Amino acid sequence: MIFPEHCKVVGIASTRPCGDKVYALSRYLLRETEGGYELLEIALDPAKKTVMRDIVSSHVLATPDEVCHYPEKVQLNDRTRLVRLALESGYRCTVFTGLEENMTFVLDPDLSEFLTVHVYDVIPPRPTLSAALKEMEVIGLFGGLSVVFDHHIRDITTMHADIYPCRAAGYTRTLDADPMQGGERVAGCLTATQFCTECYGTNFTLKNICPLEQIKEEPFIARCCRAEREGVGTWNGKFGAIVHWGASPAKIARSVQELVSQWRKR
Repeated sequence: MIFPEHCKVVGIASTRPCGDKVYALSRYLLRETEGGYELLEIALDPAKKTVMRDIVSSHVLATPDEVCHYPEKVQLNDRTRLVRLALESGYRCTVFTGLEENMTFVLDPDLSEFLTVHVYDVIPPRPTLSAALKEMEVIGLFGGLSVVFDHHIRDITTMHADIYPCRAAGYTRTLDADPMQGGERVAGCLTATQFCTECYGTNFTLKNICPLEQIKEEPFIARCCRAEREGVGTWNGKFGAIVHWGASPAKIARSVQELVSQWRKR
């Protein structure tokens, strides 16, 4: 797959204000033909230090019949989405126009070159970690990391418990508002266990809802209400990042970046 790291290396050969010279940063040219765009890889004269330089060699990477131009403007920094769109196009090369009219392309798209990060979260209420990652992907925050997020979202309403953690999730009987009578099946985690034991004793059955209990793949990112578990490392033999239940988007983004960096050094 060829997918330029930045659109600045992609030139558009639709006009020739300087004759055959091209911009110094250009490494690829999208040249308009009657049949559509043709993609070329070029080499520039290394002896020149000017803004516009002569081409010393070029070769065609994709012919017009192998190229399609995606019809809508896109966020060029959302690289994972662009590869997916290129795969869906059915063409060897897909050309994209950005929100500010910059252009780039994906040639021979292949998501297997991207790192899959497994996301573990629960509903209800809103899966805060999973949702935050999706929102940050859309604006291209992880574009330079070349990652794909695989979301594993557990619906804890299917656990058929008698009592759940809190009213915020819309449950009718919860630990934060209703007293326990004894013998209940409690949907909770280590924190819920400690709370129930301290307040009611041990006459209850825990149905563990902690996202960390779901982890089967690595690298992973998961959220947990235990602040002491935060950070990048190994959990039950799997390498990943743990963020607090109420982690900010900035904290989540930093955790992903640290996770990917450490994983690729392993």
